[in-house]
Amino acid sequence: MNLTPSSDRPGLHVSKPSPDAPATGSAVCHCGATATAKGDAQVGALVAGWNANHGSAHGK
Repeated sequence: MNLTPSSDRPGLHVSKPSPDAPATGSAVCHCGATATAKGDAQVGALVAGWNANHGSAHGK
């Protein structure tokens, strides 16, 4: 199953296949914004930005 977000299926996807591997993330919002990140710190920033500005934040 492909969990990568797309314009047809907006959302946030984060992957970290093992504790030693860098995290990767991608986000597609229904407003049209997109972002990708690689590395634990960058993915953390992607998640924080998604939570603050996209996803359910649009409903506020």
